[in-house]
Amino acid sequence: MFGIGKNKVEVKDTSGHLELTEKISKMNLSDMRIYVNNKLKNFEVSEDGLSEVMNRLISKDAKGNRFIETDAMDSKIKKALDLVIVIASNKKVTVLITEQIQQFIELYSDIIFEFDTANKQIYGSKLKDSLLGSVATIASMAEINRKAKVLGK
Repeated sequence: MFGIGKNKVEVKDTSGHLELTEKISKMNLSDMRIYVNNKLKNFEVSEDGLSEVMNRLISKDAKGNRFIETDAMDSKIKKALDLVIVIASNKKVTVLITEQIQQFIELYSDIIFEFDTANKQIYGSKLKDSLLGSVATIASMAEINRKAKVLGK
């Protein structure tokens, strides 16, 4: 790690990370769900992979368009919302991924509200509950790590 002031820049294994990033950048929503559910051959789900999937969902393209726009088909919106819920319930969720989930909810709040209203769904509350669940997972992992340090393992 390199320290620059208070910010730390972490050097990662670039070959595996670049391959993972490239693979995820070519996936559609169904492929991303297969990856998140750990059913993709040759690629085991990882914290970096989950983060890359969330980055793909919350980043905008060169034209400033979001991954999902208001004119998207309901099936695409539903798949994206379900994907975020699955990511939030994954055991490999991290603080960064939780923050990305929160960004997703804020970025797509208009689409979530419109989708819930038009289709009589409750994805707004499902996403908030899944966000709270990911925070609980992180808290329990921190507690387990703390206890392991106390026990000296």
